[in-house]
Amino acid sequence: MELHDNNRQVSYFFLYLCMCGAICETFHYSVLEEKKSGSLVGNVLKDLKVDVKELSARRARLVSEGTKQYFQLDPQSGDVLLKDRIDREALCGQKDPCILFSEIVLENPLQVHRIEVEIEDMNDNFPQFSKKEFLFEIPEHMPTNTRFPLEKAKDADRGENAVQNYTLSPNDHFRLEVQSHSDGTKSAQLVLEKQLDREEETRFFLTLLAVDGGSPKRTSTAKIIIDVLDSNDNVPHFDKTLYKVKIMENSQPGSLVAKVEAYDQDLGSNAEITYSFSQVPEDVQRLFKLNKFNGELTIADEIDYEISRVYDVNIKATDAGGLTDYCKVIVEVEDRNDNAPEVTLTSLTSPLPEDSSPDTVVALFRVTDRDTGDNGRTSCTTEAYLPFVLKASVNNYYQLVTQQLLDRECIPEYNITITATDRGSPRLTSTRIINVQISDVNDNAPEFEKSTYKMQLRENNIPGLLIGLVQAKDPDTEQNAKVTYLLLPGKVNDQPVSSYVSINSETGNLYALRSLDYEQIKDFQVTVRAVDSGSPPLSSQVMVQVVIVDENDNAPFILYPLQNGTSPSNDLVPRGAEAGYLVTKVVAVDRDSGQNSWLSYELLKATEPGLFSVGAQNGEVKTMRSINKRDTFKQKLIIGVSDNGHPPQSTSATLSILLVDGFSDPYMKIVDIPKEEVVEEEDRTLTMYLVICLAVISFIFLVSVLVFIAIKIQKRRKFIESSALNFPVGPNFPENCGNADAGSLSRAYNYEVCLAGGSLNSEFRFLRPFFPVFSVEPAQSQEVQRISSGSQDLSSHPAESQLVYQVTA
Repeated sequence: MELHDNNRQVSYFFLYLCMCGAICETFHYSVLEEKKSGSLVGNVLKDLKVDVKELSARRARLVSEGTKQYFQLDPQSGDVLLKDRIDREALCGQKDPCILFSEIVLENPLQVHRIEVEIEDMNDNFPQFSKKEFLFEIPEHMPTNTRFPLEKAKDADRGENAVQNYTLSPNDHFRLEVQSHSDGTKSAQLVLEKQLDREEETRFFLTLLAVDGGSPKRTSTAKIIIDVLDSNDNVPHFDKTLYKVKIMENSQPGSLVAKVEAYDQDLGSNAEITYSFSQVPEDVQRLFKLNKFNGELTIADEIDYEISRVYDVNIKATDAGGLTDYCKVIVEVEDRNDNAPEVTLTSLTSPLPEDSSPDTVVALFRVTDRDTGDNGRTSCTTEAYLPFVLKASVNNYYQLVTQQLLDRECIPEYNITITATDRGSPRLTSTRIINVQISDVNDNAPEFEKSTYKMQLRENNIPGLLIGLVQAKDPDTEQNAKVTYLLLPGKVNDQPVSSYVSINSETGNLYALRSLDYEQIKDFQVTVRAVDSGSPPLSSQVMVQVVIVDENDNAPFILYPLQNGTSPSNDLVPRGAEAGYLVTKVVAVDRDSGQNSWLSYELLKATEPGLFSVGAQNGEVKTMRSINKRDTFKQKLIIGVSDNGHPPQSTSATLSILLVDGFSDPYMKIVDIPKEEVVEEEDRTLTMYLVICLAVISFIFLVSVLVFIAIKIQKRRKFIESSALNFPVGPNFPENCGNADAGSLSRAYNYEVCLAGGSLNSEFRFLRPFFPVFSVEPAQSQEVQRISSGSQDLSSHPAESQLVYQVTA
């Protein structure tokens, strides 16, 4: 009755799901047992009302309710195929009908269709008796029509293929009576038809034949041996012919199930009764133990409700005279919560993209429990702090979905523990860990280690020298984390930045492409961009400042007095000058910077060493003592100027000082002036000297350039004019022509005459021509006149001059 109520509840549950639209209907198929693997069971396309394309798109899967998958779904055709050969008897035993339950799960939207596949029986088993021989001891005065139950022949097949009939070999004393039962089985009883007489025959040998209803029919035989005993007037009687008891599954071995008791009115040995199993299958004898003296039925082995819920135990009582009586004990097994829920994973999406939107289905699984009632009702939970949540679906299915955005850089994978708990007492729990890998999405741009970079590079560097390293890291993985570097376009001194530096696209090393001069460029900036290899690529950029470090590569330059190779300027000093008289000041500069530009002055050589001194820091030349008449009129000083670099650079300046008489100098008078005013006056004087020197140098340079250009233009003009006069070319004057009749040959030659001014004797030299010279008298006289006049012109100019003569041979 309880089993019937459970089935009715399950039917109502599925009816409710059908009304909700989650489970539309149940599909029924059948297949004969022992068919080979790959045999067709049925096609679900027509039942599902979908085509092959939709079946594949909705990720149709066939899920068995048990742990073993007996069928498989071909998504290309919709065929349900046998996965392995099925033995109905091993799978269902005596259960009829033998039905395997599976489910077709469709996604988007989620639908679960129940499939019932009935395993049809085939006659592949012979009827079998537990023993080859059965012994009966019957008293000779046993009344006729007494019935003796015979053991059923066991046939693993069901229905028509099970045992359908029994036959007995012909004899005069016994007949066979076959009975049909409500469960479809048949049993046989041996009926005594004729009174036995031990004195006539003490033993009978009969043959019992069991026949099934299959095609072809299969049979089995057993021998029945009947021993005829002497008279025993009273037969044992059980107080009840049927006992019904209930026991809990997994009861301890030795627990009492029931106690049967029989009574015999005889006395003495004929009243001694023993109990034994009668026609009981071996599996039942293994589970139960019967005390043959007191009739106590106890548990011998573990009893499992999920294997069998009811056991029939036939017990026989026999007295010493061999008289027997029979009773039946029906043992009903009550369920105990001894099976923990099972979590069966149907589908899993792993790795899961980190940009998956909320409510994305990660896994689909089912929770089952082999127990019944509250023991089989389950609930499912997972950790609360995870970005996932469980959603209950139909037929004990659960969906594991995302409930918030994921970030692989924070957590690259999740081990999600699914906890399933039933409602039994005590409650049983099982867990399953689902590992979900999070796949990377290019959602992070490369990040530089610094917001700005400052690097130093010494001037006069070798091209290709490493300047420094910029490095960016990307928290993504694989291609999304592969960073390449490049320089953004820019200008350095109106030239592209790529002509100054380059960058290694893989390592981020910056290299100098040219040798740099601190005096031309002191620093510059480049912009480096880091780009990852994701799709779409992400990038970031950083500013790199390259500072050129000065080296002592420039010697000091003398601004005053000028050291240009011309006649040095003479500084006049009155002979009445006292000690400390400021003669002049050496002004020098250094293009380097810092310590490399700090200058110091030193008197290297002097006509009279003790007469003048030079300020080490300011280059002022002063008298060390009063000038007297014995001092030489012309004084020559060599002053060295050196910088503070390493190694130091130096240069020298030559001063020419004339000591004169009667030179009026307003500064000769010593005036008491405060020290602060003297320093300020000296600074103004130095500034004025510097301005005058710069102006003079600029003017001289400009005049030199103009004179040089004018001389070049004048020389070119004279050359063109002389060429036009002496080398006429045209149709009226053919080149290199001569008069053969006159015996003369006309040929032109160019000569350059260089005369140096200031020579003691004026002289010039003809350059040797490349061709032989033919002497012609008239031309020679003209040439002498030209040379004579040219000599006079040269003598009238003291400066260097250059003359170009055109001589015609």
